[in-house]
Parts: sequence; C-alpha cells; structure tokens
Amino acid sequence: MTSLALAPIQPDESDINTAAEALPHVKDYLATHTDSVIRLVVADDPEGTLIVPRGAVELLTRVLAHMAAGHGVSVVPAHAELTTQQAAELLKVSRPFLIGLLDQGDIEYRKVGKHRRIRAQSLMAYLACDDQERRQAADELTRLNQDMGLL
Repeated sequence: MTSLALAPIQPDESDINTAAEALPHVKDYLATHTDSVIRLVVADDPEGTLIVPRGAVELLTRVLAHMAAGHGVSVVPAHAELTTQQAAELLKVSRPFLIGLLDQGDIEYRKVGKHRRIRAQSLMAYLACDDQERRQAADELTRLNQDMGLL
C-alpha cells in the first residue's frame, strides 16, 4: 500500500459509540494475552478467521480510543514523506511557522529540487520532544506555584 491517508476519518455518533463499546474489550484482550499474532473471527463467517500481528491490534486500540473520544483519525506510515503543507496540517500550524521550524533545524527534512520533504517519523519525533518540553515547563510552573504557596 503506497497511498498516504492524511485526510482523517471523522467518526459519527454511531462510530463513536461502537468504538467506545469495543475499546475496553480489545484492551482487556491485549492485557491478558501475549500472543505475537492474534486470530480475529468474523461473527458472520467463523470460517473467515483473520490472523493479524499483535502490533496491528495495538494500533487499532489507539485508533479506537481516538474515535471513542470523537476525534478524526489518520494513519501515516513512519517512512512516508510529507510536503510542508501536509506536515503543517498534521501539526496544526501554519506553513510559514513550519518552515521556520525546518530552517531552525528543529525538524529534519530533505530537499527535492526546490521543495522540502519531511519524513513522518521526523515529524513525530519533533512532536514527542515538544510534548516533553511542555510537560517539563508545566511541572516547573506547578513547583514554583507550590513554593510560593499559590497552590
């Protein structure tokens, strides 16, 4: 599969309810089974057993959690290369802001002619680092507030 699915699937009310109902069952199964492959039996067709890697079911769990919360979900392969517009949309920032991050060296990219291409993996690494920095700043603010007796 070489297509890049950037447009999120937006769950409707029925999808949200179905995902919320399925999520605890899938989580429970993963918590109580350590198999590297998982057999899924389709209710209408017991002969149609699907064998999938555990990682796929773990990813499905994350997808279900987002859908249950009413959020749209996209799947982007880690090796995929994104345009600056696609990367900016995933980060929910403007394209000029993203270009600034690229020029500062905050996110790895490569040039294809005049165009920049960002690996999805590099984008996710930036997000993880940014989230960690935000958490540390929030923890520091909380500590300062506690030291000053404001909390």
